[in-house]
Amino acid sequence: MKHEIRILILMLALIWALAWSAAGRSEAAEGADAPDEPSPVAAETAERGTADAAVRLRVLHGGAVEEMTMDDYLLGVLRAEVPASFEPEALKAQAIAARTYTYYKMKDGPIPSHPDADACDSVSCCKAYRTAADAAADWGSMALYWEERLRRAVAETDGQVILYDGEPILAVFFSSANGHTQNAAAVWQSDLPYLQSVSSPEDETLVPNYYSVVRVSAEELRTAFLAAHPDAALTGDSSRWITDVARNEAGFVTTLRVGGVSVKGNELRAILSLRSPSFTVENEDGTFVFRVTGYGHGVGMSQYGANAMALRGADAAEILEHYFTGAQVGAFSA
Repeated sequence: MKHEIRILILMLALIWALAWSAAGRSEAAEGADAPDEPSPVAAETAERGTADAAVRLRVLHGGAVEEMTMDDYLLGVLRAEVPASFEPEALKAQAIAARTYTYYKMKDGPIPSHPDADACDSVSCCKAYRTAADAAADWGSMALYWEERLRRAVAETDGQVILYDGEPILAVFFSSANGHTQNAAAVWQSDLPYLQSVSSPEDETLVPNYYSVVRVSAEELRTAFLAAHPDAALTGDSSRWITDVARNEAGFVTTLRVGGVSVKGNELRAILSLRSPSFTVENEDGTFVFRVTGYGHGVGMSQYGANAMALRGADAAEILEHYFTGAQVGAFSA
């Protein structure tokens, strides 16, 4: 069986190499310079790590529980969670963060939302997960190349996690920041020593849709907010509905009052589907105009910030130890 799989991999690599040659290594559809790594036969040379391959977990995916190894699971997470075109060290940082998050979630056993599985594909609970076939449908002729890039990121960080006091941390991440990340307490109920505000180097030249503008009518805001907080007083002059906007030093909205109800900035972001809690708001003739910077909750590792650090020469450990205050990257055995 192993021999047949090896032959299949070599055949796929050969087909891909021929397609690569015929296409003149053009990436015009990707809008980027032609990549220079890995080699066309990298699918055969990237070895599976022994630590991840030895760990099996149950994943609730597509409504069914599937058993798989840690490396296969992490590859599915990377397909869903990060652009495969990122710098190799940024992809490695993402692999380590995803592995760490998984171990952190597994330490107390299954949870009520998926009692028969160790992880699921819901971003509101665990991490997104994508199959090779689904990813290949989007990647097209570059599918083998991007797949191998992600596979290398997993294999070359085999067994590595982010540790604080010798234990895996809650290694959360998000897409892009406004120049800084924010403390965990600004978004959730409590703070954590390794989830503190730090600088993040991305900007509009590196991040698609870094700035966004969302216009919400008074009626739309009333309907959406009352669904979450039916006791809010959203009547009369809408210019008085949003008050007491408080920000932290990182520039994120921490709390504000909507119709007299105090909520966190990240909660309003979720209610109105804003890209980030880093926003300003104005009322223009009865319409609320939100100007937003970045994408995501702002806690932990910024993915585009990690890529910006990698472009400047930082390796995966340096990236992670920057974003997770006082933590270290090291080997871990469950």
